[in-house]
Amino acid sequence: MSRKFYYVHAPVTQPRYASPMRDVRDQQLFRRVHEHDALHMRRLADVVIASILLAITAPLMLLVALAIRAESPGPILERETCIGRGRRFQMLKFRTIVHDPEHTIPVWARKATQVGRVLRHTRIEMLPQLINLLRGEMSITDPRGSPSILD
Repeated sequence: MSRKFYYVHAPVTQPRYASPMRDVRDQQLFRRVHEHDALHMRRLADVVIASILLAITAPLMLLVALAIRAESPGPILERETCIGRGRRFQMLKFRTIVHDPEHTIPVWARKATQVGRVLRHTRIEMLPQLINLLRGEMSITDPRGSPSILD
């Protein structure tokens, strides 16, 4: 009996003579394309989630607004200037402190209202930020804009 030997040749791989910079450039182009898609997906998720949460919490927000109005005069919502996504915007919150239109009380001495204490403890004061989400000024993944120290 004669034995037959078969030689199996491994595929020859071509050496890669590309520069590392070419790989970096390709990765950056790939990342830019996917970052653009990721931004659209994140925005879509923000709009869907904020819409659902607003629909669910609308009756609660109405009750809170009525309680704030009944307890003390003044606006129902506070506006805080923040910086997000490279620009300034007005972040909305329910008012939890005594309204001082003449600004006679220093900021550190302002007292929380009774409704305001409950709102702060339960974090319900932040529900109007869902409106900021719908406007595109904030994102759920980065919910708080940076407070503006310029104002």
